Amino acid sequence: MLVKTFGSAVYGVDAATITIEVNICQGQHYFMVGLPDNAVKESWSRVESALRVNKYHMPRIRIIVNLAPADIRKEGSAYDLPIAIGILGASEQINTDKLADYIIMGELSLDGKLQPIKGALPIAIQAQKEGYKGFILPKENAREAAIVEGIHVFGVEHIDEVVEFLDNKKELEPTVVFVEDDFNNSLQNNLFDFADVKGQENIKRALEIAAAGGHNVILIGPPGAGKTMLAKRMPTILPPLSLQEALETTKIHSVAGKLKCNSALLYQRPFRSPHHTVSNAALVGGGSNPQPGEISLAHNGVLFLDELPEFKRDVLEVMRQPMEERKVNISRTRFSIDYPANFMLVASMNPCPCGYYNHPEKDCVCAPGVVHKYLNKISGPLLDRIDLHVEVTPVKLEDLSSKTVYEKSNAIRKRVIAARQIQEARFSADEIHCNAQMSTKLTQTWCGLDNTSQNLLNAAMKRLGLSARAYERIIRVARTIADLDSSEKICNEHIAEAIQFRSLDRESWSA
Repeated sequence: MLVKTFGSAVYGVDAATITIEVNICQGQHYFMVGLPDNAVKESWSRVESALRVNKYHMPRIRIIVNLAPADIRKEGSAYDLPIAIGILGASEQINTDKLADYIIMGELSLDGKLQPIKGALPIAIQAQKEGYKGFILPKENAREAAIVEGIHVFGVEHIDEVVEFLDNKKELEPTVVFVEDDFNNSLQNNLFDFADVKGQENIKRALEIAAAGGHNVILIGPPGAGKTMLAKRMPTILPPLSLQEALETTKIHSVAGKLKCNSALLYQRPFRSPHHTVSNAALVGGGSNPQPGEISLAHNGVLFLDELPEFKRDVLEVMRQPMEERKVNISRTRFSIDYPANFMLVASMNPCPCGYYNHPEKDCVCAPGVVHKYLNKISGPLLDRIDLHVEVTPVKLEDLSSKTVYEKSNAIRKRVIAARQIQEARFSADEIHCNAQMSTKLTQTWCGLDNTSQNLLNAAMKRLGLSARAYERIIRVARTIADLDSSEKICNEHIAEAIQFRSLDRESWSA
């Protein structure tokens, strides 16, 4: 007897429906076709054990399983459950009337219990688009899939529950998630706050500007100055995720298997901090079975690269194109996958190998020329994509012992949101959302300078020895500062403040 069940395969951040055809006929042996990988082929042993342990009959005649379409490679262990259900249906042990209405996915343990799967959210989205009535999957993934409206999501713990449901012996309770309530409650749950940072008001101001305009930023300072502490608090002043952004971000983490069990949407902006030994594929994505990299896991959030010069140069260089295009393309012989990568880069570094170059109290012990060589580990093209260069000085002792109550992240966030709203209105006709994404043409359109401001910028370029690449970056940052001041035009003070954030472009920095 031939029976069809329906599953799904995830490619990139999207899913495609897979038909699992099971035919039991006269003969011997078990065959699986349709480009299955080793994990799928090994399902035979898991399925057989699960069925025998739970007193179902495992047919000892020829069983043919086809995963269609047959020209798409199938990966992972999530096809165990639909294959097992297909075998039970083809051997007439269960009722097959409901099978056409449901997507079924899940990894089987040897005793029939279900293990979590990857990519439940994109599978649910695709199932809803194609008009399936429901989605049966492991209980740990049910909340994740249940955020999709228009489809019933049934979380189950054991294969027996699925069999009883198909035989009309038991009704499954659909999982319900109140997305908006959870979303609103999550906005108050910040583990970090800028009020925890003693002093460093000028650095907080720089990070506020970076958040308001979506600018990439690098923090340069000696060990213990608070660079990492400040970077970790960056997501707390960024605008909250919209529901659409949360859905996009959750899809990526679902595909990568990074969502916690029984979780639904990601409500907080992601903060990713890979170690400096990270490989190219781990950072931008890829591998033999392509997976999202750190820059995609940081989509709509912050990618923090601590001790930037310690990263391999070729690893940093592969970020250049994704930083410009806001996505990364993984190409293979048979297919090509796009992963979103709209992240905000926050990097930190010591000014030299010993860490004390330009320190107000301690002497640098690096040999002549070492500082320049150390800074050259970061290429010009990469540095060109970082708008703000912020010098972090050590915290003063009086600030550390002070009882002063510092400004909370929520207060800074309100100003950032107001500035972002101005930019959203400005770029409503364009496909960008913040000042950092402006092209040269848009910069000329929205960032006009009067004669006084232009003269100030020209003088600074000559006096400080700033490079040509700094010119447009300064104007974009000045536009963001003007937005924070709710100013329609860029004034002298906005240009003056933006100029100070190009430290690494100064010819005298490592001289």
